[in-house]
Amino acid sequence: MRPSKVDLNLFVVFEAVYRTRNLTRAAELLFITQPAVSNALARMRLAFDDPLFVSTPAGMMPTPVSENIIGPVREALQLLDSSTHAGERFDPASSERTFRLSMNDLTEALLLPALQDVLQRLAPGIRVESYFTARRDVAEALASGAVHLAIDAPLIDDPYLEQEPLGGDRYACMVRNEHPFAKKKLTIDDYLRFGHIHVSSRRQGPGLVDAELNKLGVRRTIQTRVQHYLVAPLIAMRTDLVLTAPLMLLKRYDARILTLPFDLPDLETHGYWHRSVTADPAHRWLREQIGRLMRKQRQ
Repeated sequence: MRPSKVDLNLFVVFEAVYRTRNLTRAAELLFITQPAVSNALARMRLAFDDPLFVSTPAGMMPTPVSENIIGPVREALQLLDSSTHAGERFDPASSERTFRLSMNDLTEALLLPALQDVLQRLAPGIRVESYFTARRDVAEALASGAVHLAIDAPLIDDPYLEQEPLGGDRYACMVRNEHPFAKKKLTIDDYLRFGHIHVSSRRQGPGLVDAELNKLGVRRTIQTRVQHYLVAPLIAMRTDLVLTAPLMLLKRYDARILTLPFDLPDLETHGYWHRSVTADPAHRWLREQIGRLMRKQRQ
């Protein structure tokens, strides 16, 4: 490699090609032409004396050299970006930053209305965009800057990420007020006689509830499987199916909430961000607001 020959802008192109695996999509992402991307990649290949990417039917696949440098490149780009803000005196009232967040539909419903209320009062110029990013892709999305803050279960482990707990919630069982089950206390036999609503983004496979029931040597009957938490209570409110879900969600409905007749681990939530933006005052302010709101929701 000849580092003196490498323009820092070339690393921006390199990261975009790595992320999209496609020269045309990288050009669209960067708002430049496809020939400009090809030219930048050619200069990078010359500087590193390596093809960096190999064209395949599945896209531009990175070589081992690219895999070795992508982490440091992304960290350097994040540090350069955050350094433009680190010296600023952050004023929420005048800021016009845009933050991209990753969370599931349940967290969106619980957090975003309250967050928008805070922003409207304290930081009306700050914009928030929310996307769902699969857990396996969170670290890369944070590293590339495609996402600034992710809210997920404490199951992500990456040396380039920072994280903090945002509180927890317990699971409970919900039935509609007119449900034929009239007892105040739910037994395991009662629970297993019900038809259940199961929430999972996966097409098949057991969830947390089923894994715990399997340990007891029993199985429930899943009659409806849905992708999103917010639709599940609507089904339970109109049928005799029951829903096992986080208590914060269930309390929003005029329905009966029953304690589960078996132990289930609490739902824990963490916030994740790339370590290069830890000192960014705007990012730190947003993290503080989200942390306060998430913990308040669980009180």
